Amino acid sequence: MDILVIGGCGYIGTHMVKALLADGHDVVTLDNLSTGNRDLLPGGAFVMGDIRDAVVLEQVFSSRRFDAVMHFSASAQVGESVENPQKYYLNNVAGTLNLLKAMLRHDVDKFIFSSSAAVYGEPEYTPIDEGHPRRPTNPYGRTKLMVENILQDYDKAYGFRSVALRYFNAAGADTAGTIGEHHEPETHLIPLVLQAATGERENITVFGTDHKTPDGTCLRDYIHVNDLAAAHLLALEALQDGAPSAVYNLGSSRSHSVREVIETARRVTGRPIPAVDGPKRAGDPDVLVASSDKARKELGWKPQFETLDAIIESAWKWHQPQAKRR
Repeated sequence: MDILVIGGCGYIGTHMVKALLADGHDVVTLDNLSTGNRDLLPGGAFVMGDIRDAVVLEQVFSSRRFDAVMHFSASAQVGESVENPQKYYLNNVAGTLNLLKAMLRHDVDKFIFSSSAAVYGEPEYTPIDEGHPRRPTNPYGRTKLMVENILQDYDKAYGFRSVALRYFNAAGADTAGTIGEHHEPETHLIPLVLQAATGERENITVFGTDHKTPDGTCLRDYIHVNDLAAAHLLALEALQDGAPSAVYNLGSSRSHSVREVIETARRVTGRPIPAVDGPKRAGDPDVLVASSDKARKELGWKPQFETLDAIIESAWKWHQPQAKRR
């Protein structure tokens, strides 16, 4: 298949491009490089551009016939979305509408959307299944939910089929160590912990020690980025085979506390990793863990990285040489 990957130079996008190429697909990446890294793109064609630019989209879709589009280019920092919601609505919602308009104009009717557990908001129960009420608590989550609702309407009106994949905590790096997680600024726990292991930062801050959990720190569901990519391939195959539009959670269905992540990283790296306690962050739920039963049953998805150790080991293989270059 010919696949257009939007945001293919980002963390999840690069792993997706690698998986698509390994599966024999032809890939074109469209990325504005606002957060992505062109040097990490593992192959395929590359177009510099932004989904908010209708001219660029017309050029891309006129250049060849695409079978499907995968969309990874959302702005994705919760705190920033609160401080600058306009950026999030313009990029995540208006930009996606621009993309969908181009797809309809060129008769491309299969779409894989990178959604988020942020659509659920404060959990009423865990593990969270796809039927959980969707009440996002920040603009980022609201933009993801808006696009999901748009996709439902496009399906009814235009026969436009899509799969929205709600990620929990993506983590880890490709086992070859050639691509991995790098954000500026970095906000994700595992790379922050590993930066403390390499000495790039003095310590790791534990935000909140009085959560209603066994050790007082937040419990989160971590899923390896390669397992996310595998789920996208299965979703693509399902759409190609005529499956209807669907929504799936992607998580490990297991939870790990902040302290457990730090202890695991100490064991994997053999480094001390100093940790300091900090205040609880507003809006941080005590527990976020997914039920991924639907994806396992309907897509046949089975995560291959079953342990937190395996996830952190793969990330450590990536972060060590990166630290030496910086």
